[in-house]
Amino acid sequence: MISKILFCLASFVIVAMGLAHFVYTFHGNKLQPVDANTIQQMKSGRLRITNETSVWKAWIGFNASHSMGAILFGALFSYLSLKHFTVVRESYFLQLVGVIFLGGFVLLARKYWFSVPYRGSLLAFVLFSAGVLGVHV
Repeated sequence: MISKILFCLASFVIVAMGLAHFVYTFHGNKLQPVDANTIQQMKSGRLRITNETSVWKAWIGFNASHSMGAILFGALFSYLSLKHFTVVRESYFLQLVGVIFLGGFVLLARKYWFSVPYRGSLLAFVLFSAGVLGVHV
């Protein structure tokens, strides 16, 4: 039972972070550069891979899809943990995917992001990993 709670808590943390990130992507200026000139350069700048989009549009798309990935991960594991816990409990594959995904978030947050997503990702990783350990003890 404790593992189920830990998986759910980890999932809820990731969903909350993903939802906040999604909202910040489309509302307000929290994910925008402070310097207005940088925004203008991003809007006029092109990527080498294609001329079909700007760096700005790619920035928005990357942020939105990043958010959606976190929301999907959290929603899926929340649902499985609440409604079909035996699937999570008996699947080494799902447990490994969860640990690797959240561990990846921790590493990315530590190297490229800032303290709030780092701490949230670390919390989710620790909760999820403890849930995995609890299943196998």
